[in-house]
Amino acid sequence: MQHIQGIARNQLQVSSLEDSISQDNPVRFIDAFVNSIDLEKIGFTPRVLKTEGRPSFDTKVFLKIYLYGYLNGIRSSRRLEKECLRNIELQWLL
Repeated sequence: MQHIQGIARNQLQVSSLEDSISQDNPVRFIDAFVNSIDLEKIGFTPRVLKTEGRPSFDTKVFLKIYLYGYLNGIRSSRRLEKECLRNIELQWLL
């Protein structure tokens, strides 16, 4: 045939998320910015509601998701959830 054949989908490809995100990607700024903030000083205090069950997520995780959504025009929480599953930048960030 004269057509270009694609790569088989069931091939194993080894790569890390770190290699997928360039050094000048804005998610690196979001990560560094949120990690440098002392959230307790600005009023975010973590509370333990129950002693049993699964522990809650870190508050910084939600702030990173919110800032990523704000910078990329994603306002819906359902759309942000979908982006967390499919977007490599958000996977790296979280």
